Amino acid sequence: MKTLQKRTSASNVKTAATAVTLAVLTMLAGCSSLSEMLQGEKIDYKSSGKTGPSLDIPPDLTQLSKDTRYVVPGAPVTASGYQVGQVAPSVPTAATSIGDVRIERSGNQRWLVVNRPADKLWGPVRDFWLENGFLLSLDQENLGIMETDFAENRAKLPQDFIRQSIGKVLEGLYSTGERDKFRTRLERNATGGTEIYVSHRGMVEVLTGAVGSSKGDSTVWQTRPSDPELEAEFLRRLMVKIGVSQEQSKVLIASGVSKPTSRIVSVNGAPTVQIDEGFDRAWRRVGLALDRTGFTVEDRDRAKGTYFVRYVDPTTDKKEPGFLSKLFSSTAATPPLKYRVSVKSQGEATTVSVLNDQGVVDTTANAQRIVQVLADDLK
Repeated sequence: MKTLQKRTSASNVKTAATAVTLAVLTMLAGCSSLSEMLQGEKIDYKSSGKTGPSLDIPPDLTQLSKDTRYVVPGAPVTASGYQVGQVAPSVPTAATSIGDVRIERSGNQRWLVVNRPADKLWGPVRDFWLENGFLLSLDQENLGIMETDFAENRAKLPQDFIRQSIGKVLEGLYSTGERDKFRTRLERNATGGTEIYVSHRGMVEVLTGAVGSSKGDSTVWQTRPSDPELEAEFLRRLMVKIGVSQEQSKVLIASGVSKPTSRIVSVNGAPTVQIDEGFDRAWRRVGLALDRTGFTVEDRDRAKGTYFVRYVDPTTDKKEPGFLSKLFSSTAATPPLKYRVSVKSQGEATTVSVLNDQGVVDTTANAQRIVQVLADDLK
């Protein structure tokens, strides 16, 4: 009997110890959840498909900058810093380049200039988007263009207790009603380096029909304005991917301020965008504006200053065939129209005009719309 009592007592002690251990683990998990609620990411994209391959030693691309009002300026010398050249312990606030990485800015447009061949950067840039939770719907190295599929920024969801407790199990019940996709364009420059452009396109889900009507609960996806701040944040993270430290990337992305330099003028009766900059910068800005505003750039000839684009007339059809095929289905009433966007140097300024598919200056309503869209984005 005494032996049985001892065994029963030992069993009770083990059970109690197990219960205490589980309680401690639960408390720690709760603390972790609370920490996640208080310090959530501002950008957290998760693709609806399969995730991309993970790296053995993934770079730190998840933590955004916190409040730096009380941080002493300067960053320690890191191994990544030496990958792009010797760096000083601190970075001047006016710096626009670190090692072989430089940032250019004009208005609300930014792009990177990296003194490395494009074929050496394509792989790291491709991995960058996969690591950030995107799938690539376009991956054409011969054209220097890659484009992600639409994804949702899950960080915009409310991070309350119910969301934290239930959302992880029933993730599909929560949606922000917004989707983002990003196009990356790599273009070789005259010095053998590479210019990298990142442009954003967004969609928002809106209700259709009158409130309370039978059609009031149906929704459609509509385009929303591009977000330059999202573009800047992904450029900053991309800098970290190719070797710039976190602190240095923050300094670079905040550098440079430009005033509006473009306006619409009439040249021989045709609407034309005039840019108060030389050809090189104007060419870059027009290309980024075309990417941002949803044109499909089929080809480009920098020597002749010509972009070959496709355009869908919004008065006849708002969606190009296959556009947003994963979000909703549609059929196009008319095929996309082909145009040429001509970028010409005029002394210290540059003009941008729209030509038809035969290379003749176009003065139609569509051409006027294209010029207006470009002018609005180039401000």
